[in-house]
Amino acid sequence: MILPIYAYGDPVLRRKSVDIAEDYPDLKALIDNMFETMYAANGVGLAAPQIGKNIRLFVADGSGIEQLKDSGFKKVFINPVITSQSGESWSYEEGCLSIPKIRENILRPSVVTITYYDENRTKMTETYDGLQARIIQHEYDHIEGILFTDHISTLKKQLLKGKLSDISKGKIETDYKMRFPLK
Repeated sequence: MILPIYAYGDPVLRRKSVDIAEDYPDLKALIDNMFETMYAANGVGLAAPQIGKNIRLFVADGSGIEQLKDSGFKKVFINPVITSQSGESWSYEEGCLSIPKIRENILRPSVVTITYYDENRTKMTETYDGLQARIIQHEYDHIEGILFTDHISTLKKQLLKGKLSDISKGKIETDYKMRFPLK
């Protein structure tokens, strides 16, 4: 089932998410719906707050990015914790399904180590680099209540203020379902 994606300005996107209990109801169905929603919006990652749930869960599939299309990077991250970020920071243009039609260069570390549970509740600790690390950091920010626009300069935020306000009000066209906080 394709779910609406919550737009910039919704308070759910600013709350720190809570861990998912072992007996969380219908978790598999939720994960399936998140992948379906992400694919319908042509995304490469989707965090639970973006569908209105403040739980520590995100999904990612890098096959939508040319450099990762054959990488097999399709993952479910349950209760993730980034344990280290390292390597040289690099800039790359990011966008977000909750902030459509805005893209900005964001500086992030090139390597990330993350501990999480996969969809089978197997505990994993893995290290990623490059675009995989970037996707993980972007989605992890969501479960911490952080948006990619928090990483841009104050001047750029001021320049985007009107566009961000329009997104909150639903004054934007998207080709996927969204929920706007001020509409």
